[in-house]
Parts: sequence; C-alpha cells; structure tokens
Amino acid sequence: MGPATEPRRPARASKSPALKGDIRIPGDKSISHRSLMLGGLAAGETRIAGLLEGEDVMATGRAMQAMGAAIRKDADSWIVNGTGNGCLLAPEAPLDFGNAGTGCRLTMGLAGSYDFETTFIGDASLSSRPMGRVLDPLRLMGVQVQTEAGERLPVTLHGPRTPAPISYLVPMASAQVKSAVLLAGLNAPGITTVIEPVMTRDHTEKMLTGFGAALEVETGSGGERTIRLEGRGRLTGQVIDVPGDPSSAAFPLVAALIVPGSDLVIRNVLMNPARTGLILTLQEMGADIGIVEARQSGGEDVADLRVRSSELSGVRVPAGRAPSMIDEYPVLAVAASFAQGETVMQGLAELRVKESDRLAAVARGLELNGVDCTEGEDWLSVRGRPDGKGLGAVSKDAIVATWLDHRIAMSFLVMGLASENPVQVDDCAIIATSFPQFMGLMTGIGAEMAEQ
Repeated sequence: MGPATEPRRPARASKSPALKGDIRIPGDKSISHRSLMLGGLAAGETRIAGLLEGEDVMATGRAMQAMGAAIRKDADSWIVNGTGNGCLLAPEAPLDFGNAGTGCRLTMGLAGSYDFETTFIGDASLSSRPMGRVLDPLRLMGVQVQTEAGERLPVTLHGPRTPAPISYLVPMASAQVKSAVLLAGLNAPGITTVIEPVMTRDHTEKMLTGFGAALEVETGSGGERTIRLEGRGRLTGQVIDVPGDPSSAAFPLVAALIVPGSDLVIRNVLMNPARTGLILTLQEMGADIGIVEARQSGGEDVADLRVRSSELSGVRVPAGRAPSMIDEYPVLAVAASFAQGETVMQGLAELRVKESDRLAAVARGLELNGVDCTEGEDWLSVRGRPDGKGLGAVSKDAIVATWLDHRIAMSFLVMGLASENPVQVDDCAIIATSFPQFMGLMTGIGAEMAEQ
C-alpha cells in the first residue's frame, strides 16, 4: 500500500524557538534510483551505502528484482547482483511504481527497448501524470506502446527484436527524458545520441561512465550538450556512497534561515552544480550559508553546510536556473514569504506536471496563509513580510491541500515554524515517498511540528 491509498494524516507546525543541531539528511533520491537500476543491470556485485530508503526508491528496487536482479540489505549497505547488460528478464506481473515518477520514467527507458512486454502502473497521483515525453523517443527506437488516454498509466511497452539507436533532441529541460533515452540506448546496437539545449542534472551520465559505459559529452558554445552512448557494452558492478539529497536538505536549510537565532550544520550534501540553484538563489537573497569542507565522493561534489538565520531580500530568479532547482521552488516560495520585497520566479512551466500542479498548489497554499502572491502561467511572484506578522492560517479551516505531493507538505510545515499563526497541511503520510525521517529530524532540532 502506497501512501496515496492510506488515510490522510493531517499535521501542523507552529512558531518555534531557534533551530540548532548537526544533522545528516537521507541519501540523494536521483542517485539512489540510478544506483539500483545500473547495479541491477551491471554484471557482478554493486554495493551501495547511504541509499535513500523512501518508498519511491524501494519501488525501483522491486522493479529491478522483478527483472532478474538480486537485491538485499547487509547492515548499512545494499548489495545488488545484476543481470549483465542486455540480460534483463521479462517481469511476470506489472511493475508498480507507487508515487515514483523518476523510477517509472527511467525504467521505461531501461526495459522498454527489450523484446518482451513490460506494464507500468502507479498510484492515483502518478497515474494522472503524462508519460508521453518519455514514450515519444522510445517509439522512434521501434518500441510498441499502449497507454491510457492522454499518454497516462497503465503503460505497456514491447521492444523490437533490434532497437534502433536514435539521435534525439530533448524538447524540454528534463533529466528524466534524457536519462530514459540513454538507458534505452544501452540495449541498442551502435551510438545513441541525446542533445539537450540546456544542462539538466547529469547523474545518469556520471554513473553510466562509472559503471564502464562508453559515453562522451560535448558542450557547445551556446551551452547545449551532446551526449553519445555506445550501446551493448559491458557494465560492471561498483561501490557507491550516495551523498545527501540537496532537495531534502532544502527544508531544514530554509527553516534555519527563517527561524530567528537558528544555527544548523547539515552534513554530506550533494553539491553537483546541476542541483545547487536553490543555494545560489538563497545566497543572492542574503542567506548566511557557509560551505564547509567541499570534497569529491564517487565522482560527485559534496560539502557540509552551516546555515544561520538571516534577513532575506527579494530577488528575481532567472528562468535559466529552473532546471537546477525545479524541486525547490515550493520551499523557495516559503523563504520568499519572509523576505523584504518581491521575489519573482520565472520559467516554471515544468512545475505544472510534477506530483501535483505544483505551481497552483504553492500559490493556493500561500494565499491560505496570508502571503501576498501572484501566479502566472509559468511564473510566481511573492511579496514577503520579514517579521512573519499576519502569516500562517488566515482562519481555523485554512488547511493547505497537499495534492498527494510530498514537497508541498514539507514546504508548508516549514512555513509554520516562523509564521505568526500555525500552518496546517491535510496530509503528512505522503512525505514518506522521499524523506521518511522528516518529522523526527525537524523536531530533533527544535521545530514545533506534529501530526494532528
């Protein structure tokens, strides 16, 4: 049972004393998904430390087991024995991804190019999300596709006897589409090429190279990237230490900035430049975020962050930054609610196809909590109140609708820690998809937050 089918668990957060502590956050979700997928495909043993054990990532693990990988937990590590590239087995039942958009779309690429039938299903939230952006390139490779109306789940794929390698220009900034095409290319003879007009998170390229794939990346003068992958090569098991998820770190980080007197250390955070847009934006707003002991781990940049409460000022966030912080806009909107002046966020069209219409969900939640904001087709502007006066639930029945979206739930609980009135959300069960320890970690640093 995924959280979407369980009873809702309302929660509330209220004005908190200074947040203090030294914390580690769960492993990065993007890297966790990919380490199970590539470990499950590679020959030999892959050992993974720091894996995020949220429901989304576990769904990816179960899908890889259904296609022949052996996966088990050994103390604090996960041991994966893969099938070998090109040797996945046909799953006997539909693959259920619950709420996991990343796991579902990437596995469509990985398995879709095989000459067998694979059916993908998910919860109510995932089943409402369009899959066409991943299915279009798979069709070009010769994959037969059956979907529900609107290119939605359930989706059944059957690859051709020999998939055609393609050259594909990704029509939007989407790491999921890029990754799905590259993963499909692993099982195609010849060179699969992906061109992305603007750089998106590059964990797939880094990890494919680490597992031994023949892959090269060229960056053009205009910033466009051309990625070439030679298919049907050998992948070999690796040792992976998953760094802390910057999208999860965003919540305690913003909380420490807006709750007066806070001083917080967050350890081992992934600092990949394709993922640090939020930190850059907050620093432009005047945030005191110290980057301590920047270092390399497994081909990725990591660092410890020291965050102290700060007086923030509104900024204009350029559209070009959206791909590096697409998951962080809800919590940035909360930070902007406590900033002096106006914050304008542009280039947000992608937020409309996340777990919820995330742009509308944020705007409605802000309005319910007394924030002066304006929602556009692909932009949001927030006019903040640095003292938090008048912010929080505008009436007893002002409860934020989370729309089964974990990031909406966590963002608005963070808001309640610094607002004059408490903030309530209609469900915190959904948080388990990405950050099962969220409530415990936040209360551990002093946050006034609890289920209702």
